[in-house]
Amino acid sequence: MKLVRHGPAGAEKPGLLDGRGRVRDLSGHVADIAGDVLLPEGLARLAALDPEALPLVEGRPQQDLRLGPCVSLVRKFIAIGLNYADHAAESGMAVPAEPVVFNKWTSCIIGPDDDIRIPQGSTKTDWEVELGVVIGKPAAGVSKAEAMAHVAGYCVVNDVSEREWQLERGATWDKGKGFDTFGPIGPWLVTADEVPDPQNLSMWLEVDGRRYQDGSTRTMVFGVAELVAYCSTFMTLLPGDVITTGTPPGVGMGQNPKVFLKGGEVMRLGIEGLGEQTQKVVA
Repeated sequence: MKLVRHGPAGAEKPGLLDGRGRVRDLSGHVADIAGDVLLPEGLARLAALDPEALPLVEGRPQQDLRLGPCVSLVRKFIAIGLNYADHAAESGMAVPAEPVVFNKWTSCIIGPDDDIRIPQGSTKTDWEVELGVVIGKPAAGVSKAEAMAHVAGYCVVNDVSEREWQLERGATWDKGKGFDTFGPIGPWLVTADEVPDPQNLSMWLEVDGRRYQDGSTRTMVFGVAELVAYCSTFMTLLPGDVITTGTPPGVGMGQNPKVFLKGGEVMRLGIEGLGEQTQKVVA
């Protein structure tokens, strides 16, 4: 299934895509794409519905029908740093011996095509296309072998980053990662049964039509199962928590000379089978 949240910001309704790419409304069955809906039994109930019997939502998704973040009530937005060896190299940092974990504040989450706002005074706002993992069944202390049973599905994430605040303003990355609008997720949550191998997905990002990132989840240092297990050792992962798993090379910071967003640009990004995002950058 491809689950969506459609409508104006702050008033989104749950839905799913039918076989023709149209949005069908789920409001008669669930309150939102969140919480217990993402448990295996919750997803099974949605999968048993006939999409053709659900109300058709007017408009074309991502054209004249806005889509919101594909999951709501996210309690933890966890991010993984330097998880592609070639991105670590372009950043001038060593490949980590174990996952680098930081936070993106949940207040940064927006829809896949909403505007990105450059923070006041920023001169180093950057982009990162990433695979997002959405937790379904709670996970605490799970093994790598058990981890995939706790994944509800996957989505596209743009891990927008302010590099000065991330790297030059003290010891923690979190400050540069969670500015408002720095967490577009979606367009849809693709359930895990439709992604047989999350470690073999192509991914890309363009700014004003120029392709900067062109990579694959094959080159992750730590794969999805290992990341879920690792994070579950020091926190309980809950339904709707999102882990964004790192980016391939091609970020603005890695260019020579460096390229940062100034306002007025348009970013497009996508992951194989998971859809695309388009964001205008607003100064």
